[in-house]
Formats: sequence, structure tokens, C-alpha cells
Amino acid sequence: MTAEFVRDAVATCAIFGFFGMVWFGWAHEAPPARLRRPLAAGLALSIVAVVVGGALTWRYWSDGTVFDEQTGPTYGIIVAIEFAIAAVGAVVLAIRDRQDLIPPWIAIIVGLHLFPLAMVLNYPMLHVVAALVTAAGLVAVPVARALQVAVSAVTGIAAGTVLLAAAAYSASTIAAI
Repeated sequence: MTAEFVRDAVATCAIFGFFGMVWFGWAHEAPPARLRRPLAAGLALSIVAVVVGGALTWRYWSDGTVFDEQTGPTYGIIVAIEFAIAAVGAVVLAIRDRQDLIPPWIAIIVGLHLFPLAMVLNYPMLHVVAALVTAAGLVAVPVARALQVAVSAVTGIAAGTVLLAAAAYSASTIAAI
């Protein structure tokens, strides 16, 4: 379940590290005090993934990539559709004064967009990440209610943890490529 090229694996590490950082940051919106240190640790580790993944991407930039004349535009279309659906949903939720539901909405859309990307990029591990991030969005509201914490905290912790683990996995696969 590794990327075909080293450059793609380490770029995935950087990308997932970046978005893990975003989710851990979003979880800081209103977390219980007991979660502030674990959230800070997740944020710090995500920053490390960005830096390490970015540096290694720079190092292996010329070593090949799955992106070509077909995969590049297809990737762009999938990401554009994801952004559009996420943005429209977030605006609708904001208009309806349901900002608390924006994080799980975004997580669901992010997770769902990873399924076609896994096929386009021929990186099966993305299916696992897709399922887990989608699940994080789907369970965030009931879990937040049960624990009496902010939905953004639950969504951010779950999605951030999945993405940080995926970043670490992607970086660890270099030896297998």
C-alpha cells in the first residue's frame, strides 16, 4: 500500500502533515482544558511532518511522480469539486446559524474526495485515510454530544490524528519503494 514514487510518498507526508496541522488547530477552537496539551503535541508533530516531508519532497523532486498529463488535470478537477462542495455546504450551514456543523461537514467531504484520488494516484492507503476521515466527520456530532465537548474538538482531534498517522505512514514507506 505504498506510493509508486518516493517523491509522491514524501509529498503526501507533507500534505497530510499540513492538513493534520489545520485540523489540530481547528480543534483548539473550544477544547476541554485536559485536551490542550495533546492537541498542542499533535499540532507540533504535524509541523514536523510538514517540514520533513517538504524537505524530502525537495530532495526527491526529480525522481519521478505518478502525475502526468492525465493524472494532473484529473487530480485538479477532483480537488476543485471537493472545495466547491465543502464551501457551499459551509455557507449554507453558516446561513442557517449551524457553524458547529461546519467541521464535520468539511471532514466528510475531505474524506469522500480521497476515494477517487486513491484511484487516480494509484495509492491504496488513501482509501483507508478516506474511510477514517469520513467516519470522523460522521461520528463527530454524536460523540461531541455524549462527551459534552465542542464538535470542532472531536472532529479536529479525529481527523488530525488520522492525517498525522497517514503522514507518518507515507514517510515510512520510502524504504519499500
